[in-house]
Formats: sequence, structure tokens, C-alpha cells
Amino acid sequence: MKKLTKAEEQIMHVLWELEKGFVNDIVTLLPEPKPAYNTVSTIVRILEQKGFIAHKAYGRTHEYYPMVNKEDYSREYLNNFTRNYFSSSYKALASFFAQSETLSINELEEIKLLVEEQIENHKKVKK
Repeated sequence: MKKLTKAEEQIMHVLWELEKGFVNDIVTLLPEPKPAYNTVSTIVRILEQKGFIAHKAYGRTHEYYPMVNKEDYSREYLNNFTRNYFSSSYKALASFFAQSETLSINELEEIKLLVEEQIENHKKVKK
């Protein structure tokens, strides 16, 4: 999967939220200061060339929709991030977050519960 620029990623987040939309719809949901319509239109065409989105034509107007779902992109992004910054070690990634002072005790406890649930699910599958 190709890597997205920050601007491309921002537009993909809007399209994932919309599920489908016209360039005007995308511009409307972008944060201030909003980029020009032509800028968004150019980025949308680039995303289409990269295979992330497609369109349905209504005359000269195009309605765009994602071809890559958010979960798949997120998984690929996290895999690349972990490979590049944590030597492909999810243990090192988890340790980094556990030692981070930005996570609250409640968040750490919630993560712990999620991990424990996944351990139990894996044990059930292996039986």
C-alpha cells in the first residue's frame, strides 16, 4: 500500500467519515483554514491515481468514495510505524506507551483489560 501525505490522509479521513461525497462536501468538513477547492480537487485526483478512492460520474461532476477502508490503512500504517521506530517489536511499542507519562492510570488499565481479553480469546481458539 502506498504511503499518504498528511494532506492526502486528512482527505481520506473525511471520505471515510462521509463514505462518499463531492469535492464541496470534503472541503466543508475540513478544518479551518480550509484549503482552496482546486487544492482539494487536485489531492482527490492524486488519491484516485494511487488507488485509494474512485468516483462515480454525474456528467462533469464526480462523487468520490474510498477504495481502501480505514481499518486496513490503519493496520498498514501501524505496521510500518512499528517497523520503522520500534524494530518491528510490538512489545517495544507497548513498553513505550506504558512508560509514557501522557497515559493515565485508567487508560493503562483499559489497555491491560483489552490485552487480557485477547489472551483469553487466543487460548480458546487454540483449544
